[in-house]
Amino acid sequence: MIQDIAPHIYHNEYRPVQPEEDSFLLYFEENRALADWENGEVSFPRFRDYPEVERKLSDRIIYLFSIDNQNFYLARELRTPERKKYRMESTRSFRSAAPQWLSFAGITAYQLWHWYDSHVFCGHCGCPMVHSDKERMLRCPDCGQTEYPKISPAVIIGVLHDGKILMSKYAGRGDVTYYALIAGFTEIGETLEETVKREVYEEVGLHVKNLRYYKSQPWSFSETLLMGFFAELDGGDEITLDTDELATAGWFTREEAPAQPLNISLTSEMIWKFKNGEV
Repeated sequence: MIQDIAPHIYHNEYRPVQPEEDSFLLYFEENRALADWENGEVSFPRFRDYPEVERKLSDRIIYLFSIDNQNFYLARELRTPERKKYRMESTRSFRSAAPQWLSFAGITAYQLWHWYDSHVFCGHCGCPMVHSDKERMLRCPDCGQTEYPKISPAVIIGVLHDGKILMSKYAGRGDVTYYALIAGFTEIGETLEETVKREVYEEVGLHVKNLRYYKSQPWSFSETLLMGFFAELDGGDEITLDTDELATAGWFTREEAPAQPLNISLTSEMIWKFKNGEV
């Protein structure tokens, strides 16, 4: 999966040290990231590539995290970001760009950028937010409102029955043509187990039992913490499709189950576990 970057080690502790000349400098606009994307490989600018950017922490230069002993920083503004070999490209490119540890760094930084960009002002009183120097938190100096990075819990569900797995395609996503597993976000006041049962029933009209937790994954593409479950069908197997959410759904044997083109997601790993006879 995309976060499996060993032997590299991701350090998410908030320790805002001052950037150095060779520290990574990340920059985003909407859903695009600044990088060198040559031949399917990604590399990010360093501060030395943008000498006009002051190497000093502020509300415009923000410490993000480190991988191994290399620090990553967010630039909130760049006057002329595209220069030399660096250009803006969709963050979806992180799904397939190598090396994987830098793709993981890029999409994780994008999630943090989106949080900072969405919380410039206090949602309660409208006052400009200020950065904490002790933790990754924004605080309103007027009313005291605090904001921490957004993480949305969601479930991925592999429904099993009679040697088959339930797979589906999302509706209204022309660029997504491959099959996936049933998935959905956890609602307020709901347990993960309740989410699993509700999402399966809402999307395909089926009931499940014997839920088994598999594994979790941070998925910064949707600011989500994914939690995978396998479950057994409870009752009849006739599908009643929610056409607002899904374009199609069906039961697939291990041989028939279509694998996703990239093995960076929890969904893909769970499908392969089924295809290989491990569940």
